[in-house]
Amino acid sequence: MVTLNAHNNSLCKLSVIDKPLANVVVIGAQWGDEGKGKITDLLSKSADVVVRSQGGVNAGHTVVVQGQTFKLHLIPSGILYPETECIIGSGTVIDPECVLEEMDQLHSLNVSTENLFISQTAHVTMPYHRLIDMASEEMRGKHKIGTTGRGIGPTYADKSERIGIRVIDLMNDDDLKAKLEWTINYKNVILEKLYNLPPLNPQEVIAQYLEFAKRLRPHVVDSSLKIEEAVAKRKNILFEGAQGTLLDLDHGTYPYVTSSSPIAGGACVGAGVGPTIIDRVIGVAKAYTTRVGEGPFPTELHGEVGAILGDRGAEFGTTTGRARRCGWFDGVIGRYAVRVNGLDCLAITKMDVLDELEEIKVCVAYEVNGKTVDHFPSNAREFANCKPIYETLPGWQQDTSSCRTLSDLPEQALDYLKFLAELMKVPIAIVSLGASRDQTIIVEDPIHGPKRALLTIDN
Repeated sequence: MVTLNAHNNSLCKLSVIDKPLANVVVIGAQWGDEGKGKITDLLSKSADVVVRSQGGVNAGHTVVVQGQTFKLHLIPSGILYPETECIIGSGTVIDPECVLEEMDQLHSLNVSTENLFISQTAHVTMPYHRLIDMASEEMRGKHKIGTTGRGIGPTYADKSERIGIRVIDLMNDDDLKAKLEWTINYKNVILEKLYNLPPLNPQEVIAQYLEFAKRLRPHVVDSSLKIEEAVAKRKNILFEGAQGTLLDLDHGTYPYVTSSSPIAGGACVGAGVGPTIIDRVIGVAKAYTTRVGEGPFPTELHGEVGAILGDRGAEFGTTTGRARRCGWFDGVIGRYAVRVNGLDCLAITKMDVLDELEEIKVCVAYEVNGKTVDHFPSNAREFANCKPIYETLPGWQQDTSSCRTLSDLPEQALDYLKFLAELMKVPIAIVSLGASRDQTIIVEDPIHGPKRALLTIDN
């Protein structure tokens, strides 16, 4: 074991990895929007391959490089490194128009997409998916889920119903025409009869998607085979997650969840690899908690402090622009994320947002019907009734945005990180103190491990 100390306080204990290379899964440990884009961008520097394994354009990663902001929804953050191969796996759902728009945006900023590869078995979001998504959400009224309206749920629903269109279908004109003519006529009945919407013209949609296919064709591959080849060559592979643990279809706060599996196990399914190739799982969590859309949120703040967090943290969704709900760090959902993902270490983001606060609260348990509960309840009604039990820690009221090592941090800030590490029972490998790449303390490089740490407290 390796122990790193600062101010005579042990922040975390890190396990030494025998092999010098690692395949790492990065997931969100809260409700999404944890800052995974920056963390995956940082780790992509050490990765040979970056794989996006689930979700669609309902996710958004914001990366700031040398003052330039990149907003990516489907293309992995690793695209900003010219030598890194980026793969959109079969567990994702592809909106061709959005992918091409992102590619054009990157080209306009002199970023090459030559190393971008798209799984031939990924399902495709169609115009009727978006229309049905928005119409069904409106029909729900007060029972709405808070979807992005980008057609993700209906795309996954068609996948499960086995009537979906896959990328490989776009590659064959006759197959696409035959499948879409039937499917669009079927969907038009739903659009007209159920939602009172005008029908789609099958020939117009087919012509549009055949044009998309021409541009995408050079990037389409057997993604599982390509990843296997990278494993055989002992390349570093980074599996990039979208959304967050509490939005998982099976293990999240159902029904206020996404339509895929953002937990670590979902990375294997969505990428088409076995779990034995995964070496580490890193969870990304904000130093506080946010949530977009509907659903229970025990530590949500409605007053001045919540407004401060939202303002200082620029808490607006990358995809929707919606304001994020803000609250104190929730250790109960944090421990749950550790359990269902098998987290090895944590990346704590937006520490600097807390700089002005005189005191900071952390939820360590819930009170439900007069009883103390220290685990995440599966019952949605019970979770909605959870009241947070807090421990209060002193704030540091100092600017931390320029800190680059643990020893640069104010003692109270380091104590806060130590408290979170002990509460979650996992070490903290990365601390982010701003949007830029350099505003980061890397305690341990999760890809290379302590044998090749990029930055330690001794630096």
